[in-house]
Amino acid sequence: VQGSGVPRIFALSDSGNLMPEPSAPRTAPPGRAGSSGPPATFPSSRVGGGSSYMEEMYFAWLENPQSVHKSWDSFFRKASEEASYGLAQPRPPSVVPESRPAASGRTKTSKLVEDHLIRGHHVAQLDPLGILDADLDSFVPSDLITTIDKLAFYDLQEADLDKEFQLPTTTFIGGSEHTLSLREIIRRLESTYCQHIGLEFMFINDVEQCQWIRQKFETPGVIPSILALLSPSRFEDFLARKWSSEKRFGLEGCEVMIPALKTIIDKSSEMGIENVILGMPHRGRLNVLANVIRKDLEQIFCQFDPKLEAGSGDVKYHLGMYHERINRVTNRNITLSLVANPSHLEAVDPVVQGKTKAEQFYRGDAQGKKVMSILVHGDAAFAGQGVVYETFHLSDLPSYTTNGTVHVVVNNQIGFTTDPRMARSSPYPTDVARVVNAPIFHVNADDPEAVIYVCSVAAEWRNTFNKDVVVDLVCYRRRGHNEMDEPMFTQPLMYKQIHRQVPVLKKYADKLIAEGTVTLQEFEEEIAKYDRICEEAYGRSKDKKILHIKHWLDSPWPGFFNVDGEPKSMTCPATGIPEDVLTHIGEVASSVPLEDFKIHTGLSRILRGREDMTRKRTVDWALAEYMAFGSLLKEGIHVRLSGQDVERGTFSHRHHVLHDQEVDRRTCVPMNHLWPDQAPYTVCNSSLSEYGVLGFELGYAMASPNALVLWEAQFGDFHNTAQCIIDQFISTGQAKWVRHNGIVLLLPHGMEGMGPEHSSARPERFLQMSNDDSDAYPAFTQDFEVRQLYDCNWIVILLPFRKPLIIFTPKSLLRHPEAKSSFDQWYQVWTSFQRVIPEDGAAVRAPEQVQRLIFCTGKVYYDLVKERSNQGLDEQVAITRLEQISPFPFDLIKQEAEKYPGAELVWCQEEHKNMGYYDYISPRFMTILGRARPIWYVGRDPAAAPATGNRNTHLVSLKKFLDTAFNLQAFDGKTF
Repeated sequence: VQGSGVPRIFALSDSGNLMPEPSAPRTAPPGRAGSSGPPATFPSSRVGGGSSYMEEMYFAWLENPQSVHKSWDSFFRKASEEASYGLAQPRPPSVVPESRPAASGRTKTSKLVEDHLIRGHHVAQLDPLGILDADLDSFVPSDLITTIDKLAFYDLQEADLDKEFQLPTTTFIGGSEHTLSLREIIRRLESTYCQHIGLEFMFINDVEQCQWIRQKFETPGVIPSILALLSPSRFEDFLARKWSSEKRFGLEGCEVMIPALKTIIDKSSEMGIENVILGMPHRGRLNVLANVIRKDLEQIFCQFDPKLEAGSGDVKYHLGMYHERINRVTNRNITLSLVANPSHLEAVDPVVQGKTKAEQFYRGDAQGKKVMSILVHGDAAFAGQGVVYETFHLSDLPSYTTNGTVHVVVNNQIGFTTDPRMARSSPYPTDVARVVNAPIFHVNADDPEAVIYVCSVAAEWRNTFNKDVVVDLVCYRRRGHNEMDEPMFTQPLMYKQIHRQVPVLKKYADKLIAEGTVTLQEFEEEIAKYDRICEEAYGRSKDKKILHIKHWLDSPWPGFFNVDGEPKSMTCPATGIPEDVLTHIGEVASSVPLEDFKIHTGLSRILRGREDMTRKRTVDWALAEYMAFGSLLKEGIHVRLSGQDVERGTFSHRHHVLHDQEVDRRTCVPMNHLWPDQAPYTVCNSSLSEYGVLGFELGYAMASPNALVLWEAQFGDFHNTAQCIIDQFISTGQAKWVRHNGIVLLLPHGMEGMGPEHSSARPERFLQMSNDDSDAYPAFTQDFEVRQLYDCNWIVILLPFRKPLIIFTPKSLLRHPEAKSSFDQWYQVWTSFQRVIPEDGAAVRAPEQVQRLIFCTGKVYYDLVKERSNQGLDEQVAITRLEQISPFPFDLIKQEAEKYPGAELVWCQEEHKNMGYYDYISPRFMTILGRARPIWYVGRDPAAAPATGNRNTHLVSLKKFLDTAFNLQAFDGKTF
């Protein structure tokens, strides 16, 4: 090869790159980077102005071994050690030794191998329709041999095709052979990289991982034949015959997804996996339930009966399932869980990951060798939905990793009616996976054997490296978005081709019959057998009159409910804590349990403050939280707190993780030093994500009822970035899927002049989604409080059932001198949650003299108490706090209103009138009062933004509504 007029000889490195063979080699200085022997020899020539990549890595390593990837560090150390013993340099990544000249054959074919390795996927035959390339780049790399005339690019000729060439030491295409003819080299490269499988992995910066993938796909071998397409294909045909006018989101065009998933599960089971958690969209879901999880067919078919009694529920292609069975391939037990999901595509991704993480945690499966997750995606959603990116970025975080997920993309090459060219800017829909160095295996879905092989390798990859991997099934959608949709309106040419397309089952069956693997008679008998199974199940399904939703649970809690799925009792246990336990927790919270651990001086003051409160038998919010968590840990209940900056707390109040000021990354969590046999406490800062992380914690809370799982927003205002999880899972999960969940949301809230994005957690939105009836006058039975909680869709923990709980947490009150409680209230008075805190001052001593009773909640209480004192109205005005807004405490509000018969009733809030709580509490007050007395509003006027960004405007509006609250003539002459 000529360069700058100087002849140079080249060799092929392990990565497939051309490496110049030096005429005067550079040598490493002796004794560098831990090498004590003779220096390794590496090239110094430059080609086309670009330096040798390995040379750059080597000399960077000499300067600092930690500056290069660990795989390079390992290689260079080994090279130096072997050089010291006079051994040959190891192969990956290698340069031809100085004493042996490079073979001309290897010189001329090196670039050829490299190009197929890196860019062969661009010319792979991935589209079963033959219309488009799987990627959106129409460009075909000019340096790939697609025609004989391109041989000249590599300084080769047609006459060289039958000459023997020495193979690079790093390729596996030769098997045990070291030389092959050029014709055979090209054939094998094209067979590996340019047929029905397209590989993207050379962006991975780990040499070992790249070599592992090369060996799996370059090693010649025969893939065993399979006949697993029959059941998914006939299942779809059966549904189409019986319910031709029903939406079912069939799998036609990608029936191969069923054997693909089964292969991943079977291979994983073979390697020790016992529990697989799946998440997927609606397309093909019924097929997965029937043929992967093996749900009884009659339970699926009865879902099509419009007369079936199913309560609220959800559509059949959203439901989940939990099933334990024997894996037929490995004869081992395996548990499969398909997580229920909404129509909001990809929203289930972080939920699945959270549930997987929890299952691994409870099993002590730190390496993910027993529990794994599989996520199925659509091509348009995988590229378009941001939660995919958020979920990927959780994949390698210590408190969120699930040790690798297998992603299967059903690439229909269309999204509803949108062409891929209008749906994404990236060449492939899978390019988002590159951000975490996940290998991407594209495969033509009309080649079942290629699909099965790729899925087997994907399962092995996940088990070997504990990293994500993507399988891109390039397929088509035989029908429209659903069975009632007409795709010819928008994709006429594509669907003309689809109508001509031979179904994959027939195509593959013809191949197997032609090869003699099966006979036509055997094939037809198998079809008749499966059809008969479906018909018999269809007959039994007609007897089903009631849908037993417990058969569709994706996360059952064995032993927590009775056999009918109901709570074992309807009583709420006392939650008071003995004083010695409070004192012990307080002492640990104000100490550093580790020796020689230097904390920040500012933190020392905070710990002394906790110690002082403990000695005085008082608690503020931060210490109260510490004691609540600590008392649960003592009882063996796992506590997990997650969110942005939760370790310290947004407002620097929590400090559950202490950092050594002199030793990098040395930390201490005192909460894990309370008792020798306590449950573990997990507190973890999350990535800067709400949607993905809240979904993750929701999934985590699904796994067990005996844990307290909390997600805290940095500010409550930011929860709306996760609105999809709140609306589709948390608020409605039990109604749609009978899924109990005890997730707790901590949302800092309060109007404090910090602007419209740092003030409101939007309580009105949560209240609007609450399901208690504002017009129904309740019957106050003995178990009214617990029964009301059971009937609602969210609140509270430590009950014989689980409900999501939304807490609007304080900001300025974290350090308010009046916002404290005594130990006496914790273990003598408040041994259960106080839904309402009544007035306990001067007004309560003469209730008949009280002229105004103000109801409120949150921080505004302290503003009201201060203003009442300033105006000297302690005997004329009573103030009652609502600690539980929903479900509405009808019984206690009735008691309070009757206690002050002559008082005006006022609702006071610091939020604007069209926000906050007023629209929720007003009709409920009217119901409990029989509309005999009004409940007047005092607060800020309606507004579009939740708060002002001007400090003075904030204070003026605060003074205005406080004046109104204590103007006892403010409502004279007004009617309601």
